[in-house]
Amino acid sequence: MARDGDLVERLLAGERRALARLISQIENDGPDAVPSLVALYPHTGQAHIVGLTGAPGTGKSTLVNELAKAYRATGVRVGIIAVDPTSPFSGGALLGDRIRMRDLSGDPGVFIRSMASRGNLGGLARATADVVKVLDAAGYQTVLVETVGAGQSEVEIARTAHTTLVVEAPGLGDDVQAIKAGVLEIADILVVNKADREGAEHTRRALQMMLDLGMDQNVRHHDREMRVESTGNALPDKQPWHPIIYSTVAVRGQGVPELLQAISAHRRYLQTSGGWAVRERARATAEVDHLLRDQLVSHMLRRIGPASLERAVERVVTRQVDAHAAVTGLLADAGLE
Repeated sequence: MARDGDLVERLLAGERRALARLISQIENDGPDAVPSLVALYPHTGQAHIVGLTGAPGTGKSTLVNELAKAYRATGVRVGIIAVDPTSPFSGGALLGDRIRMRDLSGDPGVFIRSMASRGNLGGLARATADVVKVLDAAGYQTVLVETVGAGQSEVEIARTAHTTLVVEAPGLGDDVQAIKAGVLEIADILVVNKADREGAEHTRRALQMMLDLGMDQNVRHHDREMRVESTGNALPDKQPWHPIIYSTVAVRGQGVPELLQAISAHRRYLQTSGGWAVRERARATAEVDHLLRDQLVSHMLRRIGPASLERAVERVVTRQVDAHAAVTGLLADAGLE
């Protein structure tokens, strides 16, 4: 069996099997996952991470397919991560390897991976950030991350991507839902897909109205980031990025070239404004915070032990104490107060 060093060397040499194997290790918390990620990290930091989110039925997968084809036409290597709902039986990605992306099969410049959300909120699988880093290290210049599209918690994509596309479509009753879920505020680019359908212009006008209403409130994440003073990376006199709405008919490739130009323009904006460095810092902060919390919880549970935990649960069930008091007692017994 290949060890982590072998996987890293083979991946950096361009071997797709090593890439697929390492991603499986990461998803399954395999023994080679963390050592390989440590070894690969110096090779990361080059890829443009583009997130696509939106409600089910908006055509995100088709749009990803067309964007990847457009990128490939320019010679850009593309990695695709499609975070799918979890199968209740196998625990795997319900939609498999995205049979809807058959147009890209056989292209050595494209790597597609479906990941099961496994109940993780925010539309992203727990290991998505690590898989993005692996694709980055493997030389994929653009990484497209498509979320589950569950609706309420999709804003997590903004912590992973440099550029976030929020995809809407007419006739889904989503005009208000987008702003209720907080999704509109994380959009760098808004896309009205299926723009050949009735109601597309209404959807576009509704989104524009929401943007206009929010413009003076300075609530969008990219405006806030440009004012982050602690990093010293943002230019104080740089105008904030204002999202633009694009119309596409992804099944026909209509509007995709213009959308690709908008994504490239946003990347240039981030690089010239200092926003790229700000987002990298924000992403690193979120990742360190997440991992630290996981490690601390694991350490505390080991200190407490399963027997003590079970006794505490039993006391809660029998109404001897409430959950707050039970947790306080467990921490005190383990010397973790």
